[in-house]
Amino acid sequence: MELAPLYIRVHPNDNVAIVVNDGGLGEGATFADGLTLLERVPQGHKVALRDLAEGDEVIRYNVVIGYATKALPRGSWVNEHVIRMPTPPALDDLPMATIPAPEMPPLENFTFQGYRNADGSVGTRNILAITTTVQCVADVVEHAVARIKRELLPKFPNVDDVVGLGHTYGCGVAIDAPDAMVPIRTVRNIALNPNFGGEVMMVSLGCEKLQPERLMPAGTIPISSVSAPGGESGVDNGDVVVLQDESHVGFESMIQSIMRTAEGHLTRLNRRRRETCPASDLVVGVQCGGSDAFSGLTANPAVGFASDLLVRAGATVMFSEVTEVRDGVGQLTGRAATPEVAAAIIREMDWYDNYLKRGGADRSANTTPGNKKGGLSNIVEKAMGSIVKSGSAAISGVLSPGEKARQKGLIYAATPASDFICGTLQVAAGINLHVFTTGRGTPYSLAEVPVIKVATRSDLARRWHDLMDIDAGTIATGAATIEEVGWQLFRTMLAVASGEKQTAAEKLKLHNALVLFNPAPVT
Repeated sequence: MELAPLYIRVHPNDNVAIVVNDGGLGEGATFADGLTLLERVPQGHKVALRDLAEGDEVIRYNVVIGYATKALPRGSWVNEHVIRMPTPPALDDLPMATIPAPEMPPLENFTFQGYRNADGSVGTRNILAITTTVQCVADVVEHAVARIKRELLPKFPNVDDVVGLGHTYGCGVAIDAPDAMVPIRTVRNIALNPNFGGEVMMVSLGCEKLQPERLMPAGTIPISSVSAPGGESGVDNGDVVVLQDESHVGFESMIQSIMRTAEGHLTRLNRRRRETCPASDLVVGVQCGGSDAFSGLTANPAVGFASDLLVRAGATVMFSEVTEVRDGVGQLTGRAATPEVAAAIIREMDWYDNYLKRGGADRSANTTPGNKKGGLSNIVEKAMGSIVKSGSAAISGVLSPGEKARQKGLIYAATPASDFICGTLQVAAGINLHVFTTGRGTPYSLAEVPVIKVATRSDLARRWHDLMDIDAGTIATGAATIEEVGWQLFRTMLAVASGEKQTAAEKLKLHNALVLFNPAPVT
């Protein structure tokens, strides 16, 4: 049955709404309230609900997302070509912890089957990760990982996977520059992700600037930078294989050294068993990519509802993407649990403003051609839809890029909005589960943590049926509520965390490479 012309208006004060119908609507289409389109409007794009004069505010989410650059009669298509973006909100005189959190009663008796680690963290997967100190060794590690999966992994049925933590850092960089701490602590904290069971294995070239002892200083893990015969350190939980070690004669010698070291870690990981853990042990990163105008209406609000459920259950939830919340900074500082948390949010926004300025860019560089094709006219509109992933809980903490989360509740983890970099930094922050919403569609996933993909539109969920895990497009047509999809996502998270269910990306073995954020100079 064909859907009658339908639009969604977010707030009564909005003077634009978005078209819901698959494929959009043509000129002359008339809605139930009598509004008639003056031209074709694509799905997800905005239509003027009243006459707008040149210079008038364009309002969506009860927020000024821009100003009309020409007269736009009622029923006109409102897109990026006819809107001038407003200036960003200043970072002074913001509300500081002034918005009380809503009543959020505890959510009890929800559990999952996880792998408990010695440091108290819990993994949702049991993975051997091989850390690299420098990009030079990436191909060697990739070759070794393929051999380990083929020749060793079948002997260890309780180990889910073996992954190489490759990256493009480690040498040819200004290693002592102040901002170099960002990529270094990112690589370090990725190696300590709870899905890796506390087993830290590294492969080093030997001559790189990022030496093993600098990557993992004393006290981080028990590690020796002195290789034993065969290139292995032999130190429990902190083995290092150095390719330039004199004991290595030829490529096969290096591979065999890595495989022998890996076998010890696989043996220990194979002894681990899942046990019942409270939902409070979940650490969930939420992110969006390939966003469209439905992101802020369907998938992201459902994620926000599920985020509140997680916080009520005592879990940790982190949202990110600086440029995609910058225009709503007052909402964030107002929701901060304390003035100190609000000040930390402002600190991260100011740092990023200056970072963009140094590069001759601003927040407007964020939106992609796909975002605009999906109805998002500019970063302001995109930001309003992005923020709702965070739900309504008070923001209890802030992380700088590459830092590890050490508290419960809703956390703002400052990261670039790039899908790959944001995901990498959230892995470093300690997530054991990832939720990713998309409207345009992306096969994005991570090898290090399960990624649950939520489609903003039912059309995307149908076309990409084997790539999406949840269809939130049902919210747009009224077939489901935000609360219903939010509960579906929450229960899916518990099932995926328990290993009872694989995500679509896990079934297809899809994953993106880790991408470090390096704001420091390259020499």
